Amino acid sequence: MIYDLIIVGGGPAGVTAGIYASRQRLKCLLITKDFGGQLSRKTVAIENYPGFKKISGPELVKNLETHLRNQEIDIEKDLVSRIEKGFSVKTKKGKIFKSKTVLICSGSDPRPLEVPGEKRFIGKGVSYCALCDGPMFRDKRIAIIGGGDSGFETAIFLANYVEKMYIMERGPKVLADNINQEIVGKTDKAEIITNAVLKKIKGDNFVSLIDYQVKGENKTLKVEGVFVEIGYQPATYFANDLVDFNKKDEIKINRDTNETKTPGLFAAGDVTEIKNKQIVIAAGEGAKAALAIYNDLQRRK
Repeated sequence: MIYDLIIVGGGPAGVTAGIYASRQRLKCLLITKDFGGQLSRKTVAIENYPGFKKISGPELVKNLETHLRNQEIDIEKDLVSRIEKGFSVKTKKGKIFKSKTVLICSGSDPRPLEVPGEKRFIGKGVSYCALCDGPMFRDKRIAIIGGGDSGFETAIFLANYVEKMYIMERGPKVLADNINQEIVGKTDKAEIITNAVLKKIKGDNFVSLIDYQVKGENKTLKVEGVFVEIGYQPATYFANDLVDFNKKDEIKINRDTNETKTPGLFAAGDVTEIKNKQIVIAAGEGAKAALAIYNDLQRRK
């Protein structure tokens, strides 16, 4: 079977593209290991997605998946390992699918700290998902690395569990929006440390200490957990030389059509160079890309 379109990724961009492609009667396959992407790790209520005054990340993911499964679309639960011209899409399980067009909506993965001790203590105090691991840190002291919205949203969630938390921001001030800062400010569990550069994560079998610097001065904190919230890096390892990247390793696209440098290969959502990484924008980009792909296929006829 040769599909009209294969979508890589099951986040807001991929799911929306799948819904639009199905409605355009395209023969479509969506490949994803899990639905939701970053959205499934969203730790606090989402209040800026149209149609919902307030909804959690996992709830919105469930709604997106249910909507998609009500469409005429094939779904393969797997990871893509390689895309080749033609197009052939290979998966980790060894399956190969062929298609006339491909849409990359693979989103991004948590950006690592790249400090000594980080890899050693993954699952032993180092976490990239508060929603997944938060309950394990009940009544413990933890550090959150990153003072943006993700870091503060993590703090809001973890306030339900931990005894004490330190929000550590590398810059001179935190960058989270005012609402998130106000919420965190109302808890007596959070301490903000700016100009903080993490140097090392220590412990025996589990995290017990972190070394950091503030304006060159060495400091130490006793903590039992480190939550990494310093941003994300695009998941593009399977794209090879079929696309061009910007300095952030985001895929460059035609802003009108979402097409990459390879004809028939498109990209949408957080994996691309679009400026604002928002759920509603990713969904809109998925819809835009699906419509462009439909028009491309019609022109070929």
